[in-house]
Amino acid sequence: MTDLPPAPVHVAAFFVKQKITLMVNRYEIRGANPDGTEGALLALAQQKRMKFKEEVTFYADEEKTRPVFSFKARQGLDVRAQNDVFDEAGRAIGSFKKEFGASLLRSTWHLEAPELQALGQERRMGIAILRRIWGFIPYVGEVWVPFLFHFDFVDKAGGQVVMTSERQKAIRDRYAVTVPDQRLDFRVAAAMAVALDALQSR
Repeated sequence: MTDLPPAPVHVAAFFVKQKITLMVNRYEIRGANPDGTEGALLALAQQKRMKFKEEVTFYADEEKTRPVFSFKARQGLDVRAQNDVFDEAGRAIGSFKKEFGASLLRSTWHLEAPELQALGQERRMGIAILRRIWGFIPYVGEVWVPFLFHFDFVDKAGGQVVMTSERQKAIRDRYAVTVPDQRLDFRVAAAMAVALDALQSR
């Protein structure tokens, strides 16, 4: 048994940082302090490579002694796969899915949680198109992409922003995430934020 606390229900602002290791991709999710600096570790996400179905597990601590939530694709190796978010007990608490057709020009995601359906898109169409052109240039597309792209998720019913993810200048992928809508569970928001990096090129 462990005395680690469960994942928080709502977090208004947090950071996601990628760490690449030999066999897995890891993401640190840290809270944002009032002054904008990084705070305590909220979760550590681990994505195993070469799996038939995409799956990412979030742990409460760096030692990975307690998994607290996760997301998993319903279908294998499919860019249009529905991804379900599960709590610590394995209960579904939300889902998200990439809209393949719309994403050819501008990455588009559908996010669902209890009492909430949101649409997420790259904030700037011009940057979205430039990123795609950059990826097709021989040799250049394989190196670091110098574009800072951001996502905004808006409530499909009311139109208000429920979540934003802003890529920051850093050697490794780093994102500042804000969640102004208290209906959006931190676990679903964190899963979506990690997926924006882990699954973005799928």
